[in-house]
Amino acid sequence: MKRTVRAATALSIAFALTAAGTVASLAGTDHHADDLTSWAIAPQDSVTPQTAEQDEYNKAHGRPLPDPELLQPALDGSLGKYHAKPGNSLRGDYQCGASDVLADLSKSWIKEFEKKYPKVNISVEPPYAGSLGALELIKGNLDCVFVSRELKPSDIEGFRDAFGYDPLTVPISGGSYRHYGFLDSVGFMVNKKNPIDKLSLDQLDAALSTTRNRGGAAARTWGDLGATGEWADKPIHIVGLQPWNGFEEFVRQRVLDHDGKRGEWRPGAADGSTPADPAVHWEKTVFNLAKEVDEDPYAIGYTGMAYVDKGVKVISLSDHEGGPAYAPTYENVASAAYPLSRVTYLNFNKRPGKQLDPVMEELTRFILSKQGQQVVGDQQVFLPLRSQQAKAGLKGLNSAP
Repeated sequence: MKRTVRAATALSIAFALTAAGTVASLAGTDHHADDLTSWAIAPQDSVTPQTAEQDEYNKAHGRPLPDPELLQPALDGSLGKYHAKPGNSLRGDYQCGASDVLADLSKSWIKEFEKKYPKVNISVEPPYAGSLGALELIKGNLDCVFVSRELKPSDIEGFRDAFGYDPLTVPISGGSYRHYGFLDSVGFMVNKKNPIDKLSLDQLDAALSTTRNRGGAAARTWGDLGATGEWADKPIHIVGLQPWNGFEEFVRQRVLDHDGKRGEWRPGAADGSTPADPAVHWEKTVFNLAKEVDEDPYAIGYTGMAYVDKGVKVISLSDHEGGPAYAPTYENVASAAYPLSRVTYLNFNKRPGKQLDPVMEELTRFILSKQGQQVVGDQQVFLPLRSQQAKAGLKGLNSAP
């Protein structure tokens, strides 16, 4: 590897789409109308954990791509067009890492980028694993890492211990809608007998956390979340995943974390906490969460959309109570209107107040452009970013903490 990672402060980019901005991008359609706030899907085929042999294959070759969804999103016409720097001015050899599910997409991006800059060579070699790539970034052995989830807190802490600042983390594509293993969107589900059709992230925080960073009183009965009649005094049973887990971290960041404060879960029975909350049950894997909710009329839990294999009700979500609530339909996830749509990330080491390496900066600008997101659309697995998301990434790329 030609270069070494520089000691640098990195900016972790948080991006969010406002409801108004999202609706404006949907050509006047109204996807948060009242008659769309109750939504259910037929159970999907059950999926099983990867075998050790499959994991080893994926690390060596990248995970095989799934069959694409029948529907495919239109590219956002407001995405900016990429204009290459004149005179082939960029050059150099770079080494990057990738998650197994991003091995194919990262190489496709790089192939198109190198057509514009023939003197640039960016390699993405095995083993393909986001967790390993994050560690190699800390060691200074990689220039960038394509990761299909939020970095682990331990990854960020290790990076901070090594350099004194956080890595630069830029969203580069949407996740998938419901492809198993390919960063599927996340849904909150209740038992089909439950009268609740929609909740806000504020209400979820009140039910799920001890910190309640979004304010308000704790929610312990379904009446606290708006149910009436015979359901008003029924207890809320929480079903979730034992930390740390990629799904758990994503929900924590989107729901429990707020105003720069990290949220804490109510202690689940599976984590050895003393004392455990009897109303909270944590599973070690995501595969049985829908089953748990299906069998308990008072349960609420989250899961990836690829794992909804029982007849549960997947509810609509809003940021705040009384705000527009979006169901996790394909269109709402593809447009990023749905609050728990996911994104993939590109991670760097960047000194605070300093410019990112020119090649890495241009690669990121290309990925966030119309041409770069067309590469995502052509693959037909992950979802292209919307223009608001791409602009937020570019703004973070230009800013210095």
